[in-house]
Amino acid sequence: MIYKSIWYEVTEGILTLSLHRPERLNAFTLEMANELMHAFARANEDDGIAAIVVTGTGRAFCAGMDLGGEGNVFGLDESQAPVIDDMHERLADPAIPGQAAAAGADDFQTGRSRQGNS
Repeated sequence: MIYKSIWYEVTEGILTLSLHRPERLNAFTLEMANELMHAFARANEDDGIAAIVVTGTGRAFCAGMDLGGEGNVFGLDESQAPVIDDMHERLADPAIPGQAAAAGADDFQTGRSRQGNS
């Protein structure tokens, strides 16, 4: 894969992945996400890499998601129309790691405190 929005450089066993869109303060895109996933998978297969450093070129690490693009910048399935009940069902789903978060989410939503202070 040829990277367009990141740099991949290995020096003495250290992989430096640099977000490289300095003209946009390294704002995150789907292309960048795909390149990073590929780069991490590539690094995982390389026994010569002992550490990974993620940085950004220019004056910013990352300005967040680039909302300046056309269309669906997050790559979400726009045919779905979730409601709050869907979130409650998913939080209670034992197939989702970190299920303990469901109790915290319920406490947060109702305003209860775990220490008993309301």
